[in-house]
Amino acid sequence: MQLRIEKLTKHYGLQPALHEINLDIQSGELIALVGPSGCGKTTLLRTLAGLEHLNAGKIWFGPTEAQHLSVQARRVGFVFQNYALFRHLSVFDNVAFGLTLPKRRERLSASAIHEKVSSLLTKVQLSGLAQRKPEQLSGGQRQRVALARALAINPQVLLLDEPFGALDAQVRRGLRQWLRHLHDDLKLTTVMVTHDQEEALELADRVVVMNRGRIEQMGTPKQVYNMPASIFVMDFVGEASRLSTEQGARLLGITTTKAQNYVIYVRPDEVQLSVENNSAHSLPVQISHVGWHAGRTLLSTYDAQGHLLAVSLGSNEAETLAIEVGQTVYVGARQLHIFDAKSGLRLNRELALKDTFRVA
Repeated sequence: MQLRIEKLTKHYGLQPALHEINLDIQSGELIALVGPSGCGKTTLLRTLAGLEHLNAGKIWFGPTEAQHLSVQARRVGFVFQNYALFRHLSVFDNVAFGLTLPKRRERLSASAIHEKVSSLLTKVQLSGLAQRKPEQLSGGQRQRVALARALAINPQVLLLDEPFGALDAQVRRGLRQWLRHLHDDLKLTTVMVTHDQEEALELADRVVVMNRGRIEQMGTPKQVYNMPASIFVMDFVGEASRLSTEQGARLLGITTTKAQNYVIYVRPDEVQLSVENNSAHSLPVQISHVGWHAGRTLLSTYDAQGHLLAVSLGSNEAETLAIEVGQTVYVGARQLHIFDAKSGLRLNRELALKDTFRVA
């Protein structure tokens, strides 16, 4: 099911929540909505479900204008952050609940409901737990029950609100991989709200970064991470070091005065490090801390003015360089992210400086 959102606007009293949102979602695509608390991502999800009324704009489900349709008519599967399972019902009855709501003449037979629920429980790997109550399940199991219940009604669209927010890190990682596999198997159009950037970048076909009710950037995970459109996206998605005017000028090979027109960032994995000063565009720094995470060596360094710069090296590279705390080394960059200081927008290659150290 293809979704199209046109100039969607939502206010709570005088408080704006969404400002003329435009978004096209392709059939079978998995979209992740990310942004700080209060940016409007959950409100957008709820308007798609029909749980919130619009002040202006249109929502299209395929060729159908959907903003005036009821929740039931939209055939949306919604998985809430707190799962919203019925504590007095078994796992089986929770999953079957949506199938029992239609009028008798429109409802599936008892045997058809049983067959469908049993099939779903097998698909979400819970077939042996059908008669348990929610309180007898782990967090990950409750999450899968909620997902099976959402899938039982044959939804046109699947909406997930912080689906793994209440789970610990290890369970989250396992369920992320399982959800992506399930999504690819069912080929459902899926929109997911998450505060976990790693989750969004790993799972989504496209990431939509929101801020103050507006879309700051949308693109593939690689596009959003490697080419952030604004200072906000640069700060929000992934780790980055904002360079001081002096650091930026040194790495770019420009005058300090000219550098003040720009805001310059570098990501830790984009920093190049050498034990010798072998480039005109390099910066001497002193290593203050050496750490390790997920197969990479993480360094904290400071320049002569006391400005911090984070560096991430492959462990083999770090061993070859034989770096240690207190050592002076020289850093350059494979890529620098340059933004206009006034507008906050990214500068493209044509608008950037002539004499740069590979401007992105």
